[in-house]
Amino acid sequence: MPLTAIAAKQARPKDKPYKLSDERGMFLLVKPNGAKYWRLKYRYAGKEKSLSIGVYPEVTLAEAREHRDNARRLLRDDIDPGVAKKLKRMHQYEAETNCFEALAREWFETQMSDKSKSHQDRTIRALEKDLFPTLGRRPICQVTAPELLMALRKIEARGAIDTAHRAKQTAGQVFRYAIATGRAERDPSADLKGALRNVTTRVVSLIISPAIFQFNLRQFRCAFPH
Repeated sequence: MPLTAIAAKQARPKDKPYKLSDERGMFLLVKPNGAKYWRLKYRYAGKEKSLSIGVYPEVTLAEAREHRDNARRLLRDDIDPGVAKKLKRMHQYEAETNCFEALAREWFETQMSDKSKSHQDRTIRALEKDLFPTLGRRPICQVTAPELLMALRKIEARGAIDTAHRAKQTAGQVFRYAIATGRAERDPSADLKGALRNVTTRVVSLIISPAIFQFNLRQFRCAFPH
């Protein structure tokens, strides 16, 4: 007989752990401290195994059954759901520790310690304000040139052209650090050559009056006579 939501809610703890069975191998494990855990009993490669599905009531009966059905679909395809769950957690961990922000902060700590305080402040400000909002949570090995360009375009849009070029240079250093430490294979910032607007430089004309020019010329001849 399948388990009901009311039965799961009203299950009280006993001196020893006990199970409330549902269907197709799933059950609710009730611990003496009152904690309740969804479990799935299954067989793979001739061995009986148990899969943790979630904690009640955070995971409802309906949600637990959905997880159970997903696990049984994996079994149908000859995939151990327990192994699949471990691999998923591992990939999530790698994605979190190898995201752009994590690598950028690691690079900053290891490569910027000998730089001036003003340089450090300018660099971390550019990362936190301009690059992390767009790229921070992305796995660094998956960041593409168009994604980086999108972040830099936002800087350009506020008229900070020179800042955009510095941010591109900083991003390139982070990518090269990731390559050197085995977390990425290429630097997408190298593909953005010529993609940003040029920094405009102001040419200041120096105007010297003829009288001052003649005076300086006489001073030069006195200092360096033939």
